[in-house]
Amino acid sequence: MENKIILLVEDNPDDEALTLRALSKSNVANTVVVARDGVEALDYLFARGAHAGRDPEDKPAVTLLDLKLPRVDGLEVLAQIRSAPATRLLPVVILTSSREEQDLVNSYRLGANSYIRKPVDFAQFTEAVRQLGLYWLVLNETPGDPPGATR
Repeated sequence: MENKIILLVEDNPDDEALTLRALSKSNVANTVVVARDGVEALDYLFARGAHAGRDPEDKPAVTLLDLKLPRVDGLEVLAQIRSAPATRLLPVVILTSSREEQDLVNSYRLGANSYIRKPVDFAQFTEAVRQLGLYWLVLNETPGDPPGATR
């Protein structure tokens, strides 16, 4: 089974640790690359800056994107992902604690594949991450996946 990468874009160290723990507890063994702000996420996706040596064809299977990020916010990251032909079709899941209806609307307007509000309870959060991993890493097919391929 190919080890597809998960790009976690999260600036809060507690939320990062919680997400990584939930992934591990859910037996999601995929490599997780963490970007702690919007610039770092874009640099990773477009293989520039600190990630200039990375193969730009090695794209994440899914990007888990927080909205409230320093330097470049999550909505702008999403807009840049969708505006570039090389990343336009990447699955992007908004994983945020934002309760603002406008964030939800703007995320979908800009092309988010899914919008998940982080549950406060760890058990609920772990279950949400387990389901997210099952769907996006096992069940979902993306352009370029050969028939019958597993992630």
